[in-house]
Amino acid sequence: MTKKTDTDEGPADKDAREIARKATRKQKALREGKDNPFFGLAMFGLVGWAVAVPTVLGIALGVWLDARTGGEISWTLTFLFAGVVLGCLNAWYWVQKEGRDD
Repeated sequence: MTKKTDTDEGPADKDAREIARKATRKQKALREGKDNPFFGLAMFGLVGWAVAVPTVLGIALGVWLDARTGGEISWTLTFLFAGVVLGCLNAWYWVQKEGRDD
């Protein structure tokens, strides 16, 4: 007789483990209140603000710099782009943080 290892398990064993993992996640979500429809709405708002705030701050900084310096570079567009990139990275961080399995 050979000893059964994890790599020898059949499709039914993998399916059973996947179902058990999903059931555990569902129970955890119910305990933590993440199954609430307002959680999704709050997460949507969090992502929106995570992008909007750095973008607006970047525009404000760019307009201020454009008023102070007269040059060929548009600081408003530069900091608009930087704010959007920073905001998207910020939103990605929060979505990843909330989506992790603990």
